[in-house]
Amino acid sequence: MPLETRIERTMSIGAERAEGGAHFRVWAPKRKSVSVVLDDGAEHALSAATDGGYFSGIVPDVPVGVRYRFRLDDDQRLYPDPASRFQPEGVHGPSELVDPSTYSWGDSAWPGLPSHGHVIYELHIGCFTPEGTWASAAEKLNHLKDLGVTIIEVMPVHAFPGKRNWGYDGVDLFAPTENYGPPDDFRRFVDRAHGLGIGVILDVVYNHFGPDGNYLTAFSDVYFTDKHANDWGASLNFDGEQSKSVRQFFIENAAYWIREFHLDGIRFDATQAIIDASPTHILQEIGVAARAASERLRAGRRIFLVNENEPQDSRLIRTISNGGMGLDASWNDDFHHTVRVALTGRRDAYYTDYHGTIQELISAVKWGYLYQGQFYSWQQQRRGTPSLDLPHAAYVHYIQNHDQIANFGNGERISHFASPALIRAITTMLLLAPQPPMLFMGQEWFADTRFLYFSDHGGELPEAIRAGRAEELSQFPSLSSPEVAALMADPSAESTFLASKLNWNELNDRHHQESLALHRDLLHLRRTDPVFSKPIDRGTLDASVIQPRSCVFRFFSRDHGDRVLILNLDGEQHLSIVPEPLLAPPAGCEWQTLFCSEDPQYGGHGCVPPETRNEYWRLPGENWRLPGHCALVMRARPASGRVERTSQLSPNERRKELRLRSQSNRGTDAPA
Repeated sequence: MPLETRIERTMSIGAERAEGGAHFRVWAPKRKSVSVVLDDGAEHALSAATDGGYFSGIVPDVPVGVRYRFRLDDDQRLYPDPASRFQPEGVHGPSELVDPSTYSWGDSAWPGLPSHGHVIYELHIGCFTPEGTWASAAEKLNHLKDLGVTIIEVMPVHAFPGKRNWGYDGVDLFAPTENYGPPDDFRRFVDRAHGLGIGVILDVVYNHFGPDGNYLTAFSDVYFTDKHANDWGASLNFDGEQSKSVRQFFIENAAYWIREFHLDGIRFDATQAIIDASPTHILQEIGVAARAASERLRAGRRIFLVNENEPQDSRLIRTISNGGMGLDASWNDDFHHTVRVALTGRRDAYYTDYHGTIQELISAVKWGYLYQGQFYSWQQQRRGTPSLDLPHAAYVHYIQNHDQIANFGNGERISHFASPALIRAITTMLLLAPQPPMLFMGQEWFADTRFLYFSDHGGELPEAIRAGRAEELSQFPSLSSPEVAALMADPSAESTFLASKLNWNELNDRHHQESLALHRDLLHLRRTDPVFSKPIDRGTLDASVIQPRSCVFRFFSRDHGDRVLILNLDGEQHLSIVPEPLLAPPAGCEWQTLFCSEDPQYGGHGCVPPETRNEYWRLPGENWRLPGHCALVMRARPASGRVERTSQLSPNERRKELRLRSQSNRGTDAPA
């Protein structure tokens, strides 16, 4: 038996420490010979397996940190390892031997993520801090802890070409980019987050590879297929000939991030482009492997698997036993899109099929996807699949994310387009609704900094990227005019990247402090209130339209008293008739205000409880008064026993009392 067959490896490919040296294993079925070339020029031939296209062998006396490449046949060019754990000189340079066991973890008590109560915070490591490193991002974790974040979702960090990138052009899926620091800095970031009670999940791209620095085809021609169309490049071969090793590559990659970086889950990018006609979909196998890797770290350790899926296929988030793929949640673009229309009034491009009505907002909160199989005019086809039976926790809701900021205008945030009062009101609904809410970095203080699309490719790619970006934005008529196009930032310019970095000095401004207080208080309420902090099922939430631009959500609770959230996206409303039972307090109770988005401490103009009886401002015949552009949260409490004087009068006497009060308020001397 060859020595390498007795090596205990954590992955089927890559370089790993072994007794007396390092063990290298690579899949290169199109090659007849493979050798390892170390940074000192020494070359060591690997042995070919009898079948399967694998080459492996031990290289003695190789220290951790050594840099190496592969020679394929007699090719004079040397190639980085497809399963490299680190590319210190970039994606075109040599790979580095990494021993993950040398990092001393301090999170042995970390139990994993809870079953509910997630609050997600999406960030880009390169833009989250001025330094753009893991180390500097770790210094901001206390801010996220104080805010109330429970999960950090890190945009992709797979090694990419150049010094700046969103991460979706990654080419080395096992190597965190050198631009943010060495791999152990990533581990320290996760370790420190766990110490503060925060989980970390990683956005991964399993639907394509970037256009620069991808050397997989030098090893095998079957990583990719032309059988399936793909908007971003060649599709991956998950269901064709020799796809077994391709599938294993991605399954092991997901488990690797959990095992070696103690991550708490994965966000899968654009799963509609992960096409697999196999009996068991690759995403199901990946999810099972990721959960098993977490279980091996600690029994019962729970992770969170979330995906983005433009067609809104509910199979992704159905359990395996019910014919699904077993992921936990999906991003809900429908919620974002109807909120965007409600706040801005803009309905162009992919916002065409949304009116931004109060009913749409209600339906998104109650049912998740708005499109579950109806005709979708923007695509001229049906969109979505039935999912009325899925729980609220199956959808991640947001009013901003990296895509939607960068793809609308010139990287402006929603706070650049809508009034602060309206955003405060919508934020209240977002952070108290039963779905896991997601914030995009800086959203908690209504950051003024933009977030733009940026990259750092060489050769002819920058011009192609500029053209592609212009074409993508041209679907918005308002962005396709020459005047607007001339103002668009160049994706390849360093200034575009620098303009996307958060400015933490903004927190010194009163306006931003007020916005931060809004988010902190809402997340505190979500976390500590006995009703909002518990999982909310279909039977304990209802909602109704009150007026064309206002609604009420009612959260029922036998043990802690009901809660109502009133959302008014219109001007102030004076209601004399309110035939809506969801507004009626439970027997023997009255409503008490818990939160008002127009509280002056959040930058608002003040708020009066809608049912308060005050003879100085309430008009005759008024029942409720709803503040304009506001969200109110109230709880049911036992009635105080206070009896209004007018309630002791007969109906005729009460009407006379109200007429007198009205005339007094208007300063008239008309007869009663």
